[in-house]
Amino acid sequence: MPTAIAVTSADLVLPAPDRHTPGAAVLRPPGEADLERALAETTALLERHGHLVALVPPWLPPATVRRMHTVRAILETDRIALLDIDLPPLGTAVLARQLRQLSVSDLSPGVLASAARLLSHYVYAGALLGSVAKLDRIPVGLKAHARSWSPSAQFAVLAHPQPHLARLGASAAPAHGGVLPPGPAFATHLTFARGQLASDWVTTELASAWKVQGVMENPLPADSARWWATPKLVEFAAAIPDVSVLYQLVASVRREQCRWCGFELIGDRCGFCAAPLAAPPPGDDAASPARTRTRSGS
Repeated sequence: MPTAIAVTSADLVLPAPDRHTPGAAVLRPPGEADLERALAETTALLERHGHLVALVPPWLPPATVRRMHTVRAILETDRIALLDIDLPPLGTAVLARQLRQLSVSDLSPGVLASAARLLSHYVYAGALLGSVAKLDRIPVGLKAHARSWSPSAQFAVLAHPQPHLARLGASAAPAHGGVLPPGPAFATHLTFARGQLASDWVTTELASAWKVQGVMENPLPADSARWWATPKLVEFAAAIPDVSVLYQLVASVRREQCRWCGFELIGDRCGFCAAPLAAPPPGDDAASPARTRTRSGS
């Protein structure tokens, strides 16, 4: 069975792009499942799939993050990777779908886990917002804050890979650089989700400017309004859709062996134990993987 890919809510599980891509496991938060059930469900996943790779974005409630670390600590297993990838909610869902696509390939669990950081750099995640008055995820100037009070205001915001903000409109001056967020220089599909903002800008102007190869609409993740600090939004994420391109991208990177847990990895850090590829200086234990195994709570 392929390595299990897990997210923390069902609305982060996007439809599979083909019949070969498996679904994702949903690790339920403390309010939906007690610790005993969480342990049982995680144990079942490990028995069925061998390894578990879970996306743990920093915008999750602290109780949810503590629960996941507690489960791994109690099970005393090195077969669970908890990846702190910082993308907006829809971008997180898109990355999870890419990992699901790759999970059926011959990539080892260690390479698959460490590939998440690599692939995240190729996800262009943003939103069309009706207000940036409370947005604190990217720099927002005073003029943009003031213009947010206009009932007709709309802002194009790119949060990843590089922050970009511009007010839209025929007479609007860009807040930072050009009006349209800079797009990817490679082939992508665009996934978008509508909140309480009636606009086709994402599917018409942005999709055309970015020359995307396809557009797909999905329901808005529940955490999106909180992440973007307004329910008046249309969230979007452009990413590489072709699993063969994703595989070549990952396979082209030199593989190493984790000096701590022995898993294969790419990049500079193990996805399972978080140990850096290079040994830390003598006496510096800040990067010790033991620190990732001692977090407690429920």
